[in-house]
Amino acid sequence: MSVSRVTPWTLLGLLILAQICYPLTSGDTRAAFTVATVVLGYVLSVSHAFLTRGPRAALALVGTATLGGFAVEALGVATGFPFGTYDYSGQLGPKLLGVPLIIPLAWTWMAWPAWLAAQRLPLARWARVAVAAFGLAAWDIFLDPQMVAEGYWRWVSPTPALPGLPGIPISNYLGWLGFALILMTTLDHLVRRIIPPAGPSVAPDGDVPIIVLWIWTYASSVLAHAVFLGLPASAVWGGVLMGAAVLPLLPHLRHRS
Repeated sequence: MSVSRVTPWTLLGLLILAQICYPLTSGDTRAAFTVATVVLGYVLSVSHAFLTRGPRAALALVGTATLGGFAVEALGVATGFPFGTYDYSGQLGPKLLGVPLIIPLAWTWMAWPAWLAAQRLPLARWARVAVAAFGLAAWDIFLDPQMVAEGYWRWVSPTPALPGLPGIPISNYLGWLGFALILMTTLDHLVRRIIPPAGPSVAPDGDVPIIVLWIWTYASSVLAHAVFLGLPASAVWGGVLMGAAVLPLLPHLRHRS
């Protein structure tokens, strides 16, 4: 079995194991599993882009999501735009310009499955970009309540907020959506320039680990928030909104990206 098949599945298995351990721990151990999950997800997405679409695709992902994610987070911490005024605690490891270094890795981890999953939908190109951006932004409805509850970051002015989700302003989700649209538009343009529609295609099952990651992230987040983390409101909000991007994918799983 080739490295391009074994590596993504191995990383995905380790990531799922780390996520299962998360609600079973607390304190510094839970923070360590948070960091481990993000690092595993980052390596999974970047290595998959490299192994299936080449080094230039991996560089496009890193450039748009990692560097772009760091830039927008640094801007947000310094100015309050586009997410609102917030700051990070020291629990997530070393910082640069006030941003924990794992934060842009998280943008990258989920940007790749959001984009790949949208490619399987029978929609116009612009609509697939919009679905990918919306799905990525909707994931934050799980992420922010969970991380704020753990004290990993806090908002200075957390109002107005979505009903049942105190502590996070609506401006945060709007900022996520705005940046996600820029990120996905740029990523889509770069990857299509690297691999034009008439160019070599990916093996039919080559993207399956990343599609599984996308579906697992959605389903496990709903379950964890509803049952293990005591966050039923984010389970409902995230279940509905991220579900709008994830669930339409299910009938098209047999189609190649």
